[in-house]
Amino acid sequence: MAGVGIKLQLHLVPAFNEEAVLAESFSQMDAALAALDGYEYEIIYVDDGSRDGTWAGLTALAKAHPQVRCLRFSRNFGHQLAVTAGMDIARGDALVVIDIDLQDPPDVIAEMVRAWEQGADIAYGQRTRREGETIFKRFTAWCYYRLLGAMSAWPIPLDTGDFRLLDRAVAQDFLRMREHDRFLRGMSAWMGYNAVAVPYVRHERAAGSTKYSFKKMLRLALAGILGFSARPLTMIGYLGLGVCAASVLGLIGRGIWGGPAWVAAFCALLLLLGVVMLAQGIQGAYLNRIYDEVGGRPLYIVREDTGKTKQE
Repeated sequence: MAGVGIKLQLHLVPAFNEEAVLAESFSQMDAALAALDGYEYEIIYVDDGSRDGTWAGLTALAKAHPQVRCLRFSRNFGHQLAVTAGMDIARGDALVVIDIDLQDPPDVIAEMVRAWEQGADIAYGQRTRREGETIFKRFTAWCYYRLLGAMSAWPIPLDTGDFRLLDRAVAQDFLRMREHDRFLRGMSAWMGYNAVAVPYVRHERAAGSTKYSFKKMLRLALAGILGFSARPLTMIGYLGLGVCAASVLGLIGRGIWGGPAWVAAFCALLLLLGVVMLAQGIQGAYLNRIYDEVGGRPLYIVREDTGKTKQE
């Protein structure tokens, strides 16, 4: 895949109130890409509705450096849509998604490019250590990734974010999926392309503070679980079936061995609760089918076609 003239596209997203880190971030990113032998490159910034001097700094960079292109959202649409907007205008043979805050070190991009040159369709960064984060955040992240992996119908790599390199074909398939509540690492796993892990140490922010509030993190977490697993819905149905079975056994046991009246009343109440939960589980199964239909994901993804090669 590698060679002179192949363009590497770099997205720095989101740039949301990142004036403090912008200059240092560009310096490191540009140096890391310039060090790649035989590659042209372009850097795309997406200003996700910043209210500080971020956009002024981005336009100054674009004027001074022809390899820089900037988009500005009318308001804050969120990280996942900022990544999508960058993909929409990208023209490279490979695309790298990376945050602007330098927590994901730009030097790792070279390792991702090597994995891509060796045949990987996706090279994703896998965090071996997280510097500058509280014990609470590290613990909740550890729990979340394992819960997501256990509940998802498709294997989602542990301890990964959106820092990754995508082959052009993968990016095009991403853009075929126009669902609004996006979870890019889950979408990446759903497509089933050849993905390779690139271990790295996640650094502390170079400047400023995180713009990902607890509310935003919770929403992203729910998008990952609800968008790529029907198990929360089906679990209600199975639980309802279990409650029904337990209550029926309780009623049978009281009929055989006797017992106070409140036992029969309690079992009857449990049976009613179980029937309601079972009905909710059935409704959930139908809702999941509707969700799959309205999501508009491709029915299948073709990785290679020998017939197309022969025609060319």
